[in-house]
Amino acid sequence: MEFDGEFELDGVPPEKAWVVLSDPIAVRDSLKGCQYITPMDDSFEWDSYEPEDDIPTLPEAEADDVAARAFKTGQKYAALMQVGVGSVKPKFETTVTIEDRDEENFEMTATGSGSASGSSFSMNSGMRIHPQEDGDGSRIEWWTEADISGRIAQLGGRVINPVANKIVNNFFTSIESQMTDVEETDSGVTDRIRGMF
Repeated sequence: MEFDGEFELDGVPPEKAWVVLSDPIAVRDSLKGCQYITPMDDSFEWDSYEPEDDIPTLPEAEADDVAARAFKTGQKYAALMQVGVGSVKPKFETTVTIEDRDEENFEMTATGSGSASGSSFSMNSGMRIHPQEDGDGSRIEWWTEADISGRIAQLGGRVINPVANKIVNNFFTSIESQMTDVEETDSGVTDRIRGMF
């Protein structure tokens, strides 16, 4: 299945959008059903991992902390996602690898796969942040190609597509709110963080 779209963030320039969308904690907090996103290695254990709560994001977070935890090319991340599709509400143990981060063009691509009881998926996804054509904000272009199997796949696109669109719309609405908070603070903070990537 293929999903793609665009989202406009008024008054948030691409360099600020890039900093917030590079922060796994900001992404986690904006992604409904996501319990955590954390770097993982070969010894990571899903059953015993305990995520930290109440980790500050911008503008409250320290610039050094945000830069240190930013998504890194080649790094694998563990993400626990619970997604309700119809009467099915599985928890997906998902592994995501950041394939590329293009700081110049504000583009990031990732691959991932996940499984839950009776369902699994694999995906290729990405996003690119463009300046708005008529304004000082950002236009975010995003895309995902996913292979879905099992119980969720049996529900078909008629059920899956509206759920996917709702998740994406909720995500960008929440991200926009976070970015507005950042926008109202000293713009030097995001510039400094970008310099640390």
